[in-house]
Amino acid sequence: MTTPWGELELTRFPEDPRERLRAWDASDEYLLRHLADEKVPLDGTVVVVGDRWGALVTALAAHRPTQLTDSYLAQEATRANLARAGVQPGSVPLLTTQDPPPDRVDVLLVRVPKSLALLEDQLLRIAPAVHEGTVVVGTGMVKEIHTSTLRLFERILGPTRTSLAEKKARLIFCAPSAATDRPANPWPYTYTLPEGIGAVSGRTVVNHAGVFCADRLDIGTRFFLRHLPDTRGAGRVVDLGCGNGVVGTAVAVSDPEAEVLFVDESFQAVASAEATYKANGVPGHAEFRVGDGLAGVADASVDLVLTNPPFHSHQATTDATAWRMFTGAKRVLRPGGELWVVGNRHLGYHLKLKRLFGNSRLVAGDPKFVVLKAVKR
Repeated sequence: MTTPWGELELTRFPEDPRERLRAWDASDEYLLRHLADEKVPLDGTVVVVGDRWGALVTALAAHRPTQLTDSYLAQEATRANLARAGVQPGSVPLLTTQDPPPDRVDVLLVRVPKSLALLEDQLLRIAPAVHEGTVVVGTGMVKEIHTSTLRLFERILGPTRTSLAEKKARLIFCAPSAATDRPANPWPYTYTLPEGIGAVSGRTVVNHAGVFCADRLDIGTRFFLRHLPDTRGAGRVVDLGCGNGVVGTAVAVSDPEAEVLFVDESFQAVASAEATYKANGVPGHAEFRVGDGLAGVADASVDLVLTNPPFHSHQATTDATAWRMFTGAKRVLRPGGELWVVGNRHLGYHLKLKRLFGNSRLVAGDPKFVVLKAVKR
């Protein structure tokens, strides 16, 4: 990536030589050019929210910006990119969306996330640290910035306007006001599950902002819950890509003897899963882990993996994440262990499972979704 301060070599995480998607886009470049052209002072506390793969904080590393991200993968990519740029470990603070933000922010740079709820939560959390002299600049591709995005900046921080578009990217400029009547943060959000969906009917769900379908149960998970396997005696079960943890909680409710591992790359998701589990007073054995899929889980140590894989990486449609989930599941499953997957019918996961496991069975299906099972031989 070419920046006003030189060239940077950036990669996503995990690194894949076949990956064709870059670790930055035109909106990152636009923001960095703006900072240089306008000679924005960067000697105060600089905070970067939602930096996708660390492009912004790596380019600004000389000013020791603080990164605030919901993504474990983004955080690991940032570490690698900073190291590649020769930045000393620890000189750039890397915080998660679950950490308290800095007490004072002089320059706030926001990479607009896909989730409007996550943007709302993060702006509300950081607003007390913003003062009238804070420079606030948001960035994103034109298709990511909507009227509702601008209204959030305006409602939480102050008067907001946008730039002209360049290479399909746009900047957001916000002039913070000394508001004392900011709205209360509605996150995390709690609701009760409907009846007729198995073991967790009528149970409580807690969702932090940014978690998929944060204010209701998504239809894919609803379908999955109706067709979960009998886990009694399963031993160790993984809710892979756990989201709000409702699937793993259903296992724990059905079989208090099961050991359930909740895994997600989103800090917000794992916090939601733990909150959901605790809200239902399940007397089981649970572990909550933020990480890169099943990395760090021992080979042949799991009896059952349950997953609803994502098929988007930000705005890009890709099956790379699902494939890594499936290969990780095969590695960690014991012989005879099972991988259960729910997904949109059109994604053709049965072909990937047959290729990897040598078998795939349709457990249930409707016009939109299928539940598939693969057994490790």
